[in-house]
Amino acid sequence: MGKWFKSGTPWIWMTAGTVSMSLVAVLGLLLLIGWRGLVYFWPHPIYEWKVQDQSGAQQSIIGELYDEEMVPVERLRAAGLPLAGEDRESLTRYLVKTGNREFVDLDFRWILETDILSRTQPADLAMLERTTNGNFYGTVVSLKVDGQEVDGSDREALEQAIARAVGLNAKADSLQKGKIGAINYQLEKMRLKERKAELEGNLTPEFKSELEAERTQLQADYLVLEKELFALRADAGRDSVSVRDMRGEVVTTPLSKVLDVTWPNEMGLFTKVGYWFHQIGKFVSGDPREANTEGGVFPAIFGTVFMVILMAIIVTPLGVVAAVYLHEYAGKNVMTKFIRIAVINLAGVPSIVYGVFGLGFFVYTLGGSIDRLFYPEALPSPTFGSPGVIWSALTLAILTLPVVIVSTEEGLARIPSAIRHGSLALGATQAETLWRIVLPMASPAIMTGLILAIARAAGEVAPLMLVGVVKLAPTLPVDGNFPYLHVERKFMHLGFHIYDVGFQSPNVEAARPLVYATSFLLVTVIVGLNLTAIGIRNHLREKFKALDH
Repeated sequence: MGKWFKSGTPWIWMTAGTVSMSLVAVLGLLLLIGWRGLVYFWPHPIYEWKVQDQSGAQQSIIGELYDEEMVPVERLRAAGLPLAGEDRESLTRYLVKTGNREFVDLDFRWILETDILSRTQPADLAMLERTTNGNFYGTVVSLKVDGQEVDGSDREALEQAIARAVGLNAKADSLQKGKIGAINYQLEKMRLKERKAELEGNLTPEFKSELEAERTQLQADYLVLEKELFALRADAGRDSVSVRDMRGEVVTTPLSKVLDVTWPNEMGLFTKVGYWFHQIGKFVSGDPREANTEGGVFPAIFGTVFMVILMAIIVTPLGVVAAVYLHEYAGKNVMTKFIRIAVINLAGVPSIVYGVFGLGFFVYTLGGSIDRLFYPEALPSPTFGSPGVIWSALTLAILTLPVVIVSTEEGLARIPSAIRHGSLALGATQAETLWRIVLPMASPAIMTGLILAIARAAGEVAPLMLVGVVKLAPTLPVDGNFPYLHVERKFMHLGFHIYDVGFQSPNVEAARPLVYATSFLLVTVIVGLNLTAIGIRNHLREKFKALDH
């Protein structure tokens, strides 16, 4: 036994076991998040319960079975339920998603098993996905298309009418964000141009009349587009659908507020799989609705990826230049040691401290100076003097800079000195040796540092809350208006989206599945970014492998 311990074999097995346990824990966590998130998009059956409360009143409840739990009878009695004659220790209660928020107090409710008289699964129960007030559950009674009444059993006509309304709404949104948004952007630019000329004393009558002529033309174009927009909105709201809800009343809803209709109780397996992929596609490509508790997360995906790419563009040259200076040029003195210690210690600073630094230095100091120098006509409204994606990228670049510096310097240290001496002996300058020999050989280490930086930056939330991220961004940082790239704008982020939905949502039950789904999506985005960087690193390693020999 003593020889066995001295051989080091137990420590090898202990290390392997620890790594295996860590991998199992990580994979288990990812599977849990993925399962709880992806099952949200699966079409669940719609039930109709006949229930009777303690007072003897009966009612019908229609909705999806969301969750169930066992509750001790003593706790129910302590809550005021008599439960006379009940001798069981615990009872089952069901959490039902009833939707129809504008007609019921809560779109989630608990049903105790002792109150249930019957539970059925009618085939004709439909779920209408709406732009506001969540889902609507009921039986389709009739459909009005172009002023004509259509029987509610004609599902093909209903689906075609909804697709028509969705298409018209999409055209209207595209028109509003595209051409109308461009005119508003140009009008604002003209106002700032006029204000700037006034501040500089160059506002001549000729220049003013020229601006007024352009403004008049833009306003005329705006009125034409506005009429087109109103026509599209009116045409989208032409048709309507009437649905009988669980109260027994018929509710008429314009199809302009309906996004989709499904009959989950009649779906087969392949239909459910197709619907599942369709819902995931809508979640990834759509915009958020209902205070981020419904809809998609495309603006958050775009903001996360855009900010990380911008951060990588900033941090890579800074980190490489700093590492090259420290390893190739700086002397071995007290100052260099102090700088190395400072770089290492920076990696341990809490991220929120970087957020406070970014807010104070980048936003207020640097951004405010830029506004005073280059955008005085926009003041007191800030242009760069308010949180934005550029300041978020810079803040995270400073946060991840120590990782890139340390990784790059380690890569430089692994390059033999004989290679540098050989290059210099052949007549190359130190700069040529560095650019053509040293940096290509160190590029895999540089990419390793960038991978670690991306992995950390993509998941950071605390500093971004101070320097640019918002709950809902009206526009993306990239659009069709010159200069096309608007790095001063605020943006959405998947990490902050998770925080907002999970902790700031007024409807906790509705938001919980979205927390899992968005968390799984954030992990997927981080893995995708890392795999891309790893692929580039492996390509560089193969490309410059000959230099290692």
